Amino acid sequence: MPAVASLKEHKRGIVDSHVKPDSFKGLVQVVTTLLPLAALWCFIALTADVSWLLTAAATLLMSLFVLRVFVLMHECGHGSLFREGHLNRTFGFVFGVVSGMPQHVWSQHHQRHHSTNGNWSNYRGPLNIIGVDEYAAMSVPQQRRYRRARNIWLAPLAGFLYLLLNPRLTWLRGSIGLARHVINGKLARPDVSIREHAHGFKTTCWSSRQEYRHMLWNNLVLLSLWGVMAWLIGPILFFTCYTISMSLAGAAGILLFSVQHNFEHSYASHDEGWDHVRAAIDGTSFLVLPRWLNWFTANIAYHHIHHLSARIPNYCLIACHKEHQHLFANVRRIRLGEVPAALKYILWDKHARRIVSVAEHEQQRRLSTVS
Repeated sequence: MPAVASLKEHKRGIVDSHVKPDSFKGLVQVVTTLLPLAALWCFIALTADVSWLLTAAATLLMSLFVLRVFVLMHECGHGSLFREGHLNRTFGFVFGVVSGMPQHVWSQHHQRHHSTNGNWSNYRGPLNIIGVDEYAAMSVPQQRRYRRARNIWLAPLAGFLYLLLNPRLTWLRGSIGLARHVINGKLARPDVSIREHAHGFKTTCWSSRQEYRHMLWNNLVLLSLWGVMAWLIGPILFFTCYTISMSLAGAAGILLFSVQHNFEHSYASHDEGWDHVRAAIDGTSFLVLPRWLNWFTANIAYHHIHHLSARIPNYCLIACHKEHQHLFANVRRIRLGEVPAALKYILWDKHARRIVSVAEHEQQRRLSTVS
């Protein structure tokens, strides 16, 4: 029986046998992530005047812990790190502050990715790739800019924008718009309450009052922590180490997520004929990472299992893979050294339902011209 058909037949049993959230294991992961991160900040404060090499090393190590924080935040959003919902919500918020991302808002958007995985007409991933027809319609300078914007060396800049700048700007832009709306409304209709004026505000920055509350508290707590840390260890030292570690963590996260869905001929359907289980097998990769890096990424390398069911906790992913590895034999394996090559697949061939590289697209175009 083909792997996809067999997986569909046995999916319920596979998922049910491994959806086992353990709150003790979740708390251990919280402690072994946040305490070392706090210790690294203490180390930086104590050794900053001793050696810049020690500071640099601690900053690099800190970026790995921030990456782990982000993955655990992501898991809280799926409600799979802890058995109890209130623990997932509480530590999801904490992880969101530490990683600079409003957790509830991010998780709401991330659910769209899971519900449409492999359907590239609905979700294009962090690289926001375009179809081959759209690329062919571009001018040469536009094509060059498109390729450069997806260069692996720009990942730290993308990480800075993703974790540090954009969440703050989105909140500020929406909040300023809300304040203007309320003030103008109050001037025009003073008899109407501020709450009613606020309820009538529409924006693309958030989709509900709940999202705005999470954005507000995330940013208020985070900005307060920035002030405390700058006061404790000095603004230059804090913001230098913080910006570098966050940018590197964001870069690693973006590259990690991209290569789990952008690789040679990965499954890329549109609405018609889209198959969620096939997307988990043919459109999601298995990153073959060293054990230490699997720890820092909370086993998200077993991404095919995660897309089979996001309810399976990270500490159950490896066991699930090993128990049913015969069903995952066709899942694309990607090693660390193969990541740059995988990231060259940045075009969506809608007709072939797969992701292709620019070089492959150009070759196909030349062959079609000759014939």
